[in-house]
Amino acid sequence: MTRLANLAAGLLLATATPGFAQPAKTAVPHLETRNGRHALFVDGAPFLVLAGQVNNSSNYASALPQVWPVLDRIHANTIEIPVAWQQIEPREGQFDFGFVQTLLDQARAHDKRIVLLWFGTWKNTSPSYTPDWVKLDNRRFPRMKNKAGEDHYVLSPMARTTLEADKRAFVALMTYLKDHDAQNTVILVQPENEVGSYRNPRDYSATSNTLFARPIPAPLARKVGKSGTWTEVFAGQADRAFNTWYTAKFIDEIVAAGKKVKPLPMYVNAALAGPSNVPDPTGVASGGPQQDVLDIWKAAAPSIDFAAPDIYDNVSRNVGLYLDAYSRPDNALMVPEIGNSRTFARYFYDAVGRGAIGFAPFGMDDTGFFNYPLGAKALDAETLDAFAKPYAVFQGMNREWAKLAFEHPTWGAGKPDDGAPVSTTMGDWTITASWGEWQFGMREWTWLKSEPAPWSREPIGGVAVAQLSADQFLFTGDHVRLTFATRKGGPANGMVVKVEEGRFVNGQWATDRIWNGDQTDYGINIIDRPVLLRVTMGRYR
Repeated sequence: MTRLANLAAGLLLATATPGFAQPAKTAVPHLETRNGRHALFVDGAPFLVLAGQVNNSSNYASALPQVWPVLDRIHANTIEIPVAWQQIEPREGQFDFGFVQTLLDQARAHDKRIVLLWFGTWKNTSPSYTPDWVKLDNRRFPRMKNKAGEDHYVLSPMARTTLEADKRAFVALMTYLKDHDAQNTVILVQPENEVGSYRNPRDYSATSNTLFARPIPAPLARKVGKSGTWTEVFAGQADRAFNTWYTAKFIDEIVAAGKKVKPLPMYVNAALAGPSNVPDPTGVASGGPQQDVLDIWKAAAPSIDFAAPDIYDNVSRNVGLYLDAYSRPDNALMVPEIGNSRTFARYFYDAVGRGAIGFAPFGMDDTGFFNYPLGAKALDAETLDAFAKPYAVFQGMNREWAKLAFEHPTWGAGKPDDGAPVSTTMGDWTITASWGEWQFGMREWTWLKSEPAPWSREPIGGVAVAQLSADQFLFTGDHVRLTFATRKGGPANGMVVKVEEGRFVNGQWATDRIWNGDQTDYGINIIDRPVLLRVTMGRYR
């Protein structure tokens, strides 16, 4: 990987003009919702974000040569990368956008779009990415107070001075993008990062205590269908609900001001609580957009386009619950961070099958930092391939899949931890994904013995399906066997009529070959070489 990084650095130095044939000016990206489905429109058409997020400190020009080879290796079309408040405003009122311009230039040269992560007042709840003049002035930019009246480590969302300073810097950043990114290389913005507070569910300053004793705001009362004080409405979660409301309002004001300059879609990301329990207000990032407080965020922050889960829980059932919670008619699903170990790659299929607009494993660069055990111990070939192989297929049909997911039913499944088959019904047909089988033969055969498939005990593999019409389906996957059958109570004599391997050429399907015989007699098997297949079902009379 280091050799690739050095090669990339040399190419960057030798490249005088960007190689990215991007239009000089395009329509500003936007999010559209229709019939409960969502699509991110980039250059006027739906776009699937196949991203890699870099490590936190890779947001400098010196680190970029270690970034692009990894993103190219996994066939990513987008980089998720921070821009820190301390980076652009090291001295109050004096802005430096040198790195932002370098990032724009290099992303265009490498044919990558950008999701810009604004590390401001919060980064993993901490003020660590604020400028020194903010960190060190606790009178002007106060920390939260705990119940004993002592300073907590998190900057208070109640401080107007902090909000105004953060907003001014963010507006300056958005103004630079408006003036220097007419081609919209930046397609999404994440204001702040994993906001909230650990071990202190809200600010207990005198100002906060006075507001906490009052009735909840009218817009929130309408949203939750209840009125009264915070304690009367939210009981044991009252402190956390209060902090959620004021944190969301703080960020919404920043987003609204930035959008007035350039109306890019903007989202917030969540440091998650458990997938189904009622969180301990002192143990969760109180104030963040966890799944159980999304309605508070929707009421408090109408300028924010959606909330998104950062997933480092590798229990398959839990991941499904997170994805379901954030896949809502009023909330586009995106996974802006997920662990980068090989076993997390299977959840790409779960996400896109639910209509996700984007996906990004975290820590995808060659700077030598690894966040194991949240992610991989190292980005070796096996790890990178786990993401590269499905990304390659979806990059080849990026616009087509994004449009299909916006207009048609989709389904996806990663291999569950117990290895049990997973099924769905689409129209007259039941589709079943099973795991850990060879491409030929049946597991239950006794007359022809075989050793278990090497991948049968591994938590890898998945499938994504789009229903093109009543009897036609598009799918891809890896380490999976897919079978199509008539649904229970469906029409008799159902059968697979045709299985075509192919690709999209200028938006039109092109068949490369037809699978038959051994390739379809034992289900439709894709193992370590993901391909795109179109299946036509029918019934004989």
